[in-house]
Amino acid sequence: MKKLIAYCGLDCEKCDAYIATINIDNNLREKTAKLWSKLNNTPITPEMINCTGCRTEGPKTFFCSNMCQIRKCAKSKNFETCRDCAELSIYQIVSQIHKNNKDALKNLK
Repeated sequence: MKKLIAYCGLDCEKCDAYIATINIDNNLREKTAKLWSKLNNTPITPEMINCTGCRTEGPKTFFCSNMCQIRKCAKSKNFETCRDCAELSIYQIVSQIHKNNKDALKNLK
């Protein structure tokens, strides 16, 4: 499996935080911070938009490194991804991601 597939199946290569980080694109950081602030109803600054991928070494966004329950769960169980979990189909948080992003579930298979 590609290393840039997150534990949940999302493709980190398509994430604006990842794209901004690898391209050192401060305009995209600003745009992403504004959008994510609005979507999450919380202040997010461009400086927070740094990520090299969920399952790779290197920086992560604050949410991914500190708040993502999926990432915490998979790491605590030493799973490569959620694909390794017997409860994948009933885990509500992952199910919501797969409902909103059909490719995420395909990426895990």
